[in-house]
Amino acid sequence: MLPPIPALDDYGLSPTHGFLPETLPLTRLPDPYYHKWEAVAANLQAAVLSRRLRGVVDGLPVLSTVGLEHDAEWRRAYSLLCFIAHAYIWGGDEPADRLPPSLSVPLLAIAGRLQVPPVATYAAVCLWNFKPLFLDEPIDNLENLATLNTFTGSIDESWFYLVSVAIEARGAPVLSLLLTAMAAARRADSPVLARCLRAFAERLTDLTTLLQRMHESCDPVIFYHRIRPFLAGSKNMAEAGLPRGVLYDDGSGTQTHRQYSGGSNAQSSLIQFFDIALGIHHRPTGDTRDAAADQRHNFIQDMRKYMPGSHARFLDDVSRVANIRQYVESHPDDSDLCLAYDACLAMLSAFRDKHIAIVTRYIINPSREARARSRSRSREPAARKRLNLATASSNPKRDRSQKGTGGTALIPFLKQARDETGEPAVEEWTRRFMKRKMGGDHLGPSAVDKENVDVKGLAWSWTVDDDIGGICLI
Repeated sequence: MLPPIPALDDYGLSPTHGFLPETLPLTRLPDPYYHKWEAVAANLQAAVLSRRLRGVVDGLPVLSTVGLEHDAEWRRAYSLLCFIAHAYIWGGDEPADRLPPSLSVPLLAIAGRLQVPPVATYAAVCLWNFKPLFLDEPIDNLENLATLNTFTGSIDESWFYLVSVAIEARGAPVLSLLLTAMAAARRADSPVLARCLRAFAERLTDLTTLLQRMHESCDPVIFYHRIRPFLAGSKNMAEAGLPRGVLYDDGSGTQTHRQYSGGSNAQSSLIQFFDIALGIHHRPTGDTRDAAADQRHNFIQDMRKYMPGSHARFLDDVSRVANIRQYVESHPDDSDLCLAYDACLAMLSAFRDKHIAIVTRYIINPSREARARSRSRSREPAARKRLNLATASSNPKRDRSQKGTGGTALIPFLKQARDETGEPAVEEWTRRFMKRKMGGDHLGPSAVDKENVDVKGLAWSWTVDDDIGGICLI
């Protein structure tokens, strides 16, 4: 007997908000007991700039989580403590490899309750970190959104998070749409399935338009040097100053260092849902279509560990009933259906094209520029310099051959993920068209040339010429 098509309500998901909480994130914890956390977060930028944050946090009491009641309060507490923890780790001249009990004890408890790691995940900085400016206006409108917490207080940082929030909101109706499509395929209702797929393709065009707005208010240099270091995790961060990761001091005396990936758009359940629903399969970077499955570098699965537990379970359950690709492939003579399915693949491929361009502009190019400046200044007297993700990535004297244990090829991976999106295409014309389009990348030589550009990511080491890897971790 086939398992039932998942119902959104069973996973706390909404047909209007999708993976965003249906109850808007709290702007403040209501219990005065937690105002100490709120006060630290409200003054985070000033405390980091004055180098007083660590002293302030060290002096905080260990607060109990017993006063947290509704899910919105747990989510607010998680987001607050993640911002404070990452500012504590990365806000000094050198990173701190220990979080004090005032952070560790409540953060571990809250993360356990929400089934997420105790680190600044995509949920902490995007899904649960926004507010609408006007309650009667939609939250898929970027001009109606604001962030609740940031590390830098900059418009650039807020915009970086809010573009993702708007994409999540604009893409929310797709959940019900594609679940309806799966139900239609199950009962062999081709017209309804084709209609759903056409609507999905149109929605993907909207999401691509939103993604292209990133450049409007987020400067690549500010992102690379000021924002990105705070989002770094503790996994494969030896060169950035965390060779063992971070010790979450719970006061027991038995704790050990932990290593977690940093916040990542790969932790968006929405994008993974698109792939699952359309039957798109991703392989380790460099593997051919005929290669045997290799779980060693399955970063897509690894990133599900960083999603809220209910979201990850939803994706797992959807993967068991996804049938759209199979149904379309079994009806090659239904031109309307095949065209609608191929249109979805083409639009999702175009979305990934824009993602490649953004990664090039915000990660690859600033890294090259930073290296060039570092080389030109290498003969100047040494000056006081912070050690973090950005400075480690731009150091021209570092061992260029070293790669993280989970090393991923950034541009090659993104291109392969984009190419894999088109592999299920049914029509021969579509396959030829997409292959021709993929061969004409519009990134310019700076994005894809042969130079070995080593870029330290939020979780891994990225090099343009790596031969292993997995999901992009920007």
